[in-house]
Order: sequence, then C-alpha cells, then structure tokens
Amino acid sequence: MAETLVLIPGLACTARLFDAQIAALSGRRNVVVADHKQDDSIPAIAARLLKDAPQRFALAGLSMGGYVAMEVMRQAPERIERLALLDTSARPDTPEASRDREQFIVLAQAGRFEEIDSKLWPRLVHPDHRNDRDLRAIVSGMLRETGAEAFGRQQRAIMNRADSRPLLPGIEIPTLILVGEGDAITPPEIAREMADMIEWASLVIVPGAGHLSSLEQPERVAHAMRMWLEEG
Repeated sequence: MAETLVLIPGLACTARLFDAQIAALSGRRNVVVADHKQDDSIPAIAARLLKDAPQRFALAGLSMGGYVAMEVMRQAPERIERLALLDTSARPDTPEASRDREQFIVLAQAGRFEEIDSKLWPRLVHPDHRNDRDLRAIVSGMLRETGAEAFGRQQRAIMNRADSRPLLPGIEIPTLILVGEGDAITPPEIAREMADMIEWASLVIVPGAGHLSSLEQPERVAHAMRMWLEEG
C-alpha cells in the first residue's frame, strides 16, 4: 500500500474537488494535493510536484490533473508506485478547444466569472445534476478561488500540452482509468482508448457522473480509488 497519495485537481478546481476522497483515504496513508496554480506549462507543474513530493508515491489526477500526472510519468516514472487518471485524456488539445480557452481567458481577465460558469457548467456535470444548486456553488466557488491569473496560466498550460498517447504503452504500474458515464468533455470512449494502451490498467465507468465524478459520485469514486490503492 502506498504511504503517500498525491492528488492533482482539474482546471479551476481546488482541493475541494477531492474532499470526499481525502476523507475516505486518509489515515493509513498521507494524502496531499499538488499545487497546479503557479505555472503556465504542464512540464513546469509536474516539475514543481516532483520537487515537493516524496521519493515514491501514488499519483491521481482529474482532467487537467490527469495531463499533469502523465507528464510526471514522463519526467520521473521510477518515482510513481501507481497511477490514477480520472475524467481525462491523453490526447493534445484540439484547435477548437484552444480557441474556446482563449475566450475564457479574456472573460476571466475581465472578471466575468459568472459568464465562464454559465458556459462551463452544463458540460461539467451529468444532466441529472444540472439543477443541483449545492454542487454548482462548490464549482463556482472553486473557480473564483482560483482567480483570473491562475485560471489563465492553467488554460495556457492545457492548450500547449503534449500528446501523451505514445507514453501509455510504457506504463507498467497498477493504473486506474475512471470516467463518468455522462462525461461530455472526456467521454468514456477516450477512457477506453487509454485503458487499451496500458497493460496494467483497470477501467471504471461511474454511473450518474459527468466530468466532475469525484464531486458527483464521491463514494463510488472513493471506493474505486481504495481498490486501486490496495491492489497487489
């Protein structure tokens, strides 16, 4: 069992993204949340994580956090005991997605967070959760806590991320690939693509969840992560 688990949140997300999983998985292991707000490239975020992390650890990232996790595997695979990629993709950004990100950066710089929230919200969660006011308040709060400057850095990092698909066949540690069955941003077929390329991967599709599976179905995600951490 890994002694330390490092979690990497997604774009415009904070440690609150993993509140339920931290509570469920702490105790017999040290759970820490990586800083992904200070740098404007995925390699730099990964390097900062490696500088702060112990010599050996388990690593899990959701969405943007998954991009960082794969870069950590690129930079220092020998330090990672096991890997979890949640609601993410190994593919690079598309031109269309990058254009959208540029527009979001402009809105953030103008302080128009409500517009960002209204554009992103329908894509972030399962249709069954679109009227969940408490969940939306958490997501909106994380966006505002991230702030315009860090949000811009994160978007630029995502836009310029590498294609990580060539990396996947070389991963030879227990790997969890998890995705919400209603994820509109990185849908299940993207998760299956990653799982098919990693020999030691297990694929979990979470019912009733969209892109923010750790918030939408916290107990199911915590259970899947516990099984992954205890896998021999």
